[in-house]
This record gives sequence, structure tokens and C-alpha cells, in this order.
Amino acid sequence: MKRVEKPWGYELWWAVTDRYAGKWIHVNRGESLSLQYHRQKHESMLVISGVAEIQLGDAIQQLKPGQAVEIPPNTRHRLTAITDLDVIEVSTPELDDVVRLEDRYGRVEASEA
Repeated sequence: MKRVEKPWGYELWWAVTDRYAGKWIHVNRGESLSLQYHRQKHESMLVISGVAEIQLGDAIQQLKPGQAVEIPPNTRHRLTAITDLDVIEVSTPELDDVVRLEDRYGRVEASEA
């Protein structure tokens, strides 16, 4: 298992193969991931604990434990932790396929903004 520190929390990469990837994502209360999309990566997220707000395109919805969401390629999305949040993410294996549109932590490249 690989732990990847993030400015908003951390990820535990528990399965990475050439066909799929599995992550445990912990987001600290009040923090957000980037507003982003993926050109190829297809994700599904399941809330394990806590409350999340997720933006999918122009829609915003709240997610609670046991609720899941699918994020197809080219879908703008952002996950925000209303409380401390733990999410399981299963996706296709393109882990570096991230186009950041907005980011609280200065990780947007000028060509992507």
C-alpha cells in the first residue's frame, strides 16, 4: 500500500494494476480537491464516513456514508469535505490524468486554467 500526502489530506493506493486502481481517500473537514476533469480516467466514489459535497458539471449534491457517484471522463468535478471524509475510489488506471481548472493550493498550470 502506498500513502500519498495531499494538501487536503491523503490517499492510500491499495490497488494499482494496468486495468484498474483503488484508493482510500481522506479529506480533512473544510478542504476541497481541485475542480478538475480527466481525459481518459473513469472514476467511481463511495463515501465510507463523513459528509461530502460534490460538484459534477454545474450540479452540486451532498453525499453521505453508503452513497456513491460515477464520474465519466471529461466531467468537471470537485469533492469538498463538509466533515472529515473517507471515500473509496475505484477507477481506470490513468492516475496522472488530471486537468486542474481551479485549486486552493496553487496546483493549476497556466495552460490548463
